[in-house]
Amino acid sequence: MKRLAARLAIYAVLATAGRVDAADLHRQRGDAGTKAMNARALAARIDGVLAGRWADHGIRPAAVAEDGEFLRRASLDLIGKIPTAAEARDFLDDPSQGKRATLVERLLDSPAYVTRATELWRQLLLPEAETEDQARQVAGSFEAWLRRKVAEEAGYDQIVREVLTAKLDGRNAEVLANRVEPSPAAYFVAKEGKPENLASGAARVFLGIRLECAQCHNHPFAGWKREQFWGFAAFFAGVPSLAPADAGTLPPETASRRELTIPGTKKVVVAAHLDGSPPAWRPRADGRDVLADWITASENTYFSRAFVNRVWARFFGVGLIEPVDDLDQDAPPELAGLLDELAGQFRLHGYDLKYLIRVLTATRAYNLSSAAGSVELTAPMFASMPVRGLSPGQLFDSLTQATGANGEEARARFLDLFANRDERATEAQTTILQALTMMNGSHVASATSLETGEVLGAVVKAPFLDTPGRIETLYLATLTRRPTPKELSLLVRYVETRKGPDDRAKALADIFWAVLNGPEFHLNH
Repeated sequence: MKRLAARLAIYAVLATAGRVDAADLHRQRGDAGTKAMNARALAARIDGVLAGRWADHGIRPAAVAEDGEFLRRASLDLIGKIPTAAEARDFLDDPSQGKRATLVERLLDSPAYVTRATELWRQLLLPEAETEDQARQVAGSFEAWLRRKVAEEAGYDQIVREVLTAKLDGRNAEVLANRVEPSPAAYFVAKEGKPENLASGAARVFLGIRLECAQCHNHPFAGWKREQFWGFAAFFAGVPSLAPADAGTLPPETASRRELTIPGTKKVVVAAHLDGSPPAWRPRADGRDVLADWITASENTYFSRAFVNRVWARFFGVGLIEPVDDLDQDAPPELAGLLDELAGQFRLHGYDLKYLIRVLTATRAYNLSSAAGSVELTAPMFASMPVRGLSPGQLFDSLTQATGANGEEARARFLDLFANRDERATEAQTTILQALTMMNGSHVASATSLETGEVLGAVVKAPFLDTPGRIETLYLATLTRRPTPKELSLLVRYVETRKGPDDRAKALADIFWAVLNGPEFHLNH
């Protein structure tokens, strides 16, 4: 109890000494005559639009983020974990002007980026695997297929097309049941092959339209009709009823089927696009092929706008239009126009996610500090970087990076415990059970133990480090920055007042524990 009280005391002091304050679908717009812009030029265009918005509202943007803050932010966003102490030291000591752009390229080229991007794609395309035990059974083959596509740098349009047109034959059934090879067909199993599930999921994820409200009645606000919902669902009419439990005995797909009866009625609807345009039926093309053509067509601007808005929200905590999966919502004209421009350039660059990341990370908004007063307006200003809670995966992988602890079984348990599925990143809260797990759970306890903690043990035993050097290394390993003079003075005194080397080592362990449990470690800022 005395040890825990000492750690809590250090935590309380560090918490106060730290530096983190807690369009209409019918509008068709092609890209004819529009020139492709490189990432720097488009970032400058974004800067200009946002600067004008700040000026109009009398807003002074935050200062530019310090190098350590940017390094930590970019690492969390691109590879899902914080950098090592050595990487932090090298970046902070690098005097070159272009080191931030160089960092982004290095992260994009790393194997960790492939892992992180695969996880994000899977969360977008197969969210059921987060919550449904049955869907998890088939998520392995889907994630393996996604990893291959990410490594190949396939365009977003190609990925979506292959998902929508995945062949559901007997061979795929065996693949899904046994997870023996990569396959996108798990997307259909996760939605049980039901046309209504597939239609509502495709509309929300690929088009940014909440169409499911029109499943049982006409949409009360957006103008979508029940007949439109079931006409869209009819593209999936030939998909057999699926469930992960019996995926080994899939019935054959009726590829030629193009109509459905609206449940509870005798009304039969034929497959129809949401914009009213006639489907381009062609020989030997089933409904899903034709739908994929329409969804990924460059003229269907909702496809690129929906994805760009989601990616923007990943990097800034909030989309240009909110909610991110409801583009029917009104937005300030300059933000809606900016989304149109970003989506157009995304199309011109072959739906390349890396291009989009290069653009966003080069903007002034992404390079701003999170230390700024909040501005209460109805639409986001992006005049400072919002503080975002780490996802469960980011938190565990950052713990692993900082402490040297590992274990796939521990990761699985951790992800289940820390899953806050209904929260936005900017509104994440920690539950009591999560806080207790971080404070005295076995995983963190082992990582902060002098006997079993890999990084802590190496720092304590390093013969070339004095007490300030050890404290600095622990800060670099966890917070990607050096301690402030005030923090360093306080913590050196806390260690040096101990009588012997063993007690001083325990004091360093207390500091490590307190920093790992502090808000600065748990936030992307």
